[in-house]
Amino acid sequence: MRQFIDRTQAGEELAKVLVDKNYRDPLVLAMPRGGLPVAVPVARALKAPLDLVMVKKIGMPGNPEFAIAAIVDGEKPHLVINEGVLGSRSVSKADIDAMAKEKLAEIERRKVEYGAGEPISAEGRTAIIVDDGIATGASVKAAIEAMKARNAARIVVAIPVAPPSSVKELSAKVDEVVCLSQPELFFAVGAHYSDFRQVSDDDVKEMMKEFRQPPNKAGQD
Repeated sequence: MRQFIDRTQAGEELAKVLVDKNYRDPLVLAMPRGGLPVAVPVARALKAPLDLVMVKKIGMPGNPEFAIAAIVDGEKPHLVINEGVLGSRSVSKADIDAMAKEKLAEIERRKVEYGAGEPISAEGRTAIIVDDGIATGASVKAAIEAMKARNAARIVVAIPVAPPSSVKELSAKVDEVVCLSQPELFFAVGAHYSDFRQVSDDDVKEMMKEFRQPPNKAGQD
């Protein structure tokens, strides 16, 4: 089983692969919080702007780590539901809608905490969505739908590790999936890192200082 030292080292390895692809007008989009340390080396290597995709996973009541849906903010928030999971559980669409409203309120709080302004425009660009790994992919699916709605010319998902089934599923939804490791025996993303410590809000604010752009420059080349 491939083991990464930490998220930064995984991002450096991912960057080596991505830089050779010569993407047109790339925009790197980190899934906070864990995806940001992976995305920073990628954005540096590509000399691309870096922004956050504010997505919140919606977990099963009583088992919050079990993702049943995900919501991403924007002018028109995007809700992606794991229909297969929903059909086998006692949770209704109304329940998920109510939880989604709570998550959107939390996203707004975090945007203020991070000092996030308006999203950098993805229109006509290569949107590269970066996370530290994928299990069910609910959060990434929501980010993908958001990038489609924002008229990205090309959508790439770039992750250090994911099970083959998730890579296959996502490959049908985007232009390209770049995944460094696809173990058949996949238990959790953190199992593939020696150091998988939590990324704090303060960590996010510190990392984003390098990439903050003046409001009138956001989305410009």
